[in-house]
Amino acid sequence: MVNTPPAAGETLREIAARYDRDYETVRALAKRPGWPKPIGKQGRAYTYDPAEVDPIASAAYERPAVNLKPTRLYTAREIEAATGITTATIRADQTKVRADGTPRWPAADDTTQPAHRWYGRTVLSELRNRRAYRRSSEG
Repeated sequence: MVNTPPAAGETLREIAARYDRDYETVRALAKRPGWPKPIGKQGRAYTYDPAEVDPIASAAYERPAVNLKPTRLYTAREIEAATGITTATIRADQTKVRADGTPRWPAADDTTQPAHRWYGRTVLSELRNRRAYRRSSEG
């Protein structure tokens, strides 16, 4: 959830808190081309115009809405087309676990065919718990 930014500008730490991200993650984003120039300083930290920061941070951190039918079964390729999460990521995440011991991607709902399938509701539930990480061709 993104809170309302201050009108006078905000530091990278304040941007990180507002977007619920680690400071180093926001700091890395600020090094990419296209990041706005500072508008001032607050102590030793630069401040940035929230109106200029928000489009960049939103594109990097917010997952776009996905339209999947809850009761339809989807293959990994169909999930990739709808969400952008690659089939390789889905395969890899099925073998990995989070810190709490749960798998990073749920087991398939239907394994009767060669291509395993997941219900739309399963995928949507997983996407709600997943951060938006994207590779960028920029710096």
